[in-house]
Amino acid sequence: MPRIRDEWYIIVNPHAGSGKTMSKWVPAEKLLHSLGVPFYTVFTNYKHHAVELASTAARLGYRKIAAVGGDGSIHEVFNGILTWCSYSGVDPEEFYVAVVPIGSGNDWIKAFNVPNDTEDVVKLLAKGDFCKEDVVKVTPCDKVEHYMANIGGLGFDSHVCSRVNAQKERGMRSASIYFKSLVYTIFHLKPIRVSVSREGDEIYSGETMSIAMGNGKYSGGGMRQCNLAVPDDGLLDMIVVPKMPLSRLLKEIPRILNGSTSESEVVNYLRGTSFEISPLDPSSADIIELDGEIIGTLPARIELTGKKINVLCNTKE
Repeated sequence: MPRIRDEWYIIVNPHAGSGKTMSKWVPAEKLLHSLGVPFYTVFTNYKHHAVELASTAARLGYRKIAAVGGDGSIHEVFNGILTWCSYSGVDPEEFYVAVVPIGSGNDWIKAFNVPNDTEDVVKLLAKGDFCKEDVVKVTPCDKVEHYMANIGGLGFDSHVCSRVNAQKERGMRSASIYFKSLVYTIFHLKPIRVSVSREGDEIYSGETMSIAMGNGKYSGGGMRQCNLAVPDDGLLDMIVVPKMPLSRLLKEIPRILNGSTSESEVVNYLRGTSFEISPLDPSSADIIELDGEIIGTLPARIELTGKKINVLCNTKE
């Protein structure tokens, strides 16, 4: 085994934050130096490069790994570290993970009271406040394991993400693209037919408009689909939205904004340690998103591994 390194391994996504990464990262880098924080910086060159870099860093003995970017960046870093841990047998609890938020989506940090400010996060990093987060593994139909840092879903949830990602790839970086994608999907999405099991027992079967599963509660710029989710409570939260008239669906949408989804009389709010979602017909083998990234299609298993990882948090808030 390589020697364990004390430096932070910092993975910078130069394309995050609508191309404003370097203008924010350069002063942050100087601040890290002034605070006496040892670190080594690398830059991503293509999509999913951070997965490779984080995995390599873990193999080389780095146990403190940070992403400079948004929710997509931390998703890749999580997957690089945790896939390597699964392969090597190293306990994820050896790792300390942080994100310096310069992305267009910064929802993961909200669960840990981490400020959405580069300078404040660098100071927090130097201070070294950390807490635990449950490790969540998701296995879609191709049996390739993925890990979820924050929240994922299918149906309405995944199709909004797919549309947002497609617009970002075309160079659109407006803050309104998520809202516009949400509105478009409300009026165009068709329900799918699925079976949902919890710990091996079927608890839902039929048509659904959307399913969201959360280790954290915030997504889409602060919406709270899984409003009771706590990252370290040993439980996964899930909502299943059955098919309903559009007029009723529109009445339920404010709940994801005000954090009252669990109080709905028509949305199924579920909690458990493992779930399986299976399509009831070929056309219902829907796409799945994790932390805003499309990772495969149904069927899928979502489960807590029983392991935890250390993440930067603001314990004073």
